[in-house]
Amino acid sequence: MTRLQSELERLYLAAPASLFDAQGRVRALVLEAVLPAGWDRLSAVWQGVQAELELPAPAIAVSGTDGVQLWFSLEAPVAVAQGHAFLDGLRTRWLADLAPARVRLLPDPAAPTRHAAPAPARLAEDQWSAFVAPDLAAVFADTPWLDIEPGEDGQAALLHGLQAIEPAAFADALARLRAPAREVPAPTPAAPGRSDDPRTFLLRVMHDETVDLALRIEAAKALLR
Repeated sequence: MTRLQSELERLYLAAPASLFDAQGRVRALVLEAVLPAGWDRLSAVWQGVQAELELPAPAIAVSGTDGVQLWFSLEAPVAVAQGHAFLDGLRTRWLADLAPARVRLLPDPAAPTRHAAPAPARLAEDQWSAFVAPDLAAVFADTPWLDIEPGEDGQAALLHGLQAIEPAAFADALARLRAPAREVPAPTPAAPGRSDDPRTFLLRVMHDETVDLALRIEAAKALLR
């Protein structure tokens, strides 16, 4: 087994030589932004999952055809529907303004046996998919492919420092992505006839039996000054 094969197995394979295990579950989740969207948009997701969801950095890959990808590695396999829900949560959080046709979430429950092709691979004449370093991703904004075969050792080195998402961290991130956005409550309008001047406020506190007695005493003292 080569170094690259070992890294792909460590991070993404759910069964020998397959992204799916016998139950159809996956360890690899792929979010792809399709041209003209690209790394300029996907970089927000790459940064957000680390800063906001506190997850390990996903791998970055150019698809070899028309998109840039984030490859998320899971320590334990999950059902396709659960993995897709995680990806859709990321799309909603950071890419909601992109047309659905510009974002690919793989695997997809609508086609549960379909997945992204592991990089590196030759996709067209002089067009290779490949994993790329974060500081080089922007170079492929208009041409998301390599025009020569990437070296296996270099690809393995890019994957070597990545970590899989632990089950508890994945469950927590999924719950946070599913949680509705918090709404800031609107200010409560003042009751008719209620004045906002300090004296009226202090009188209201002093006579309010639901307020702590010590605070009511302090309000009364303030009124005497």
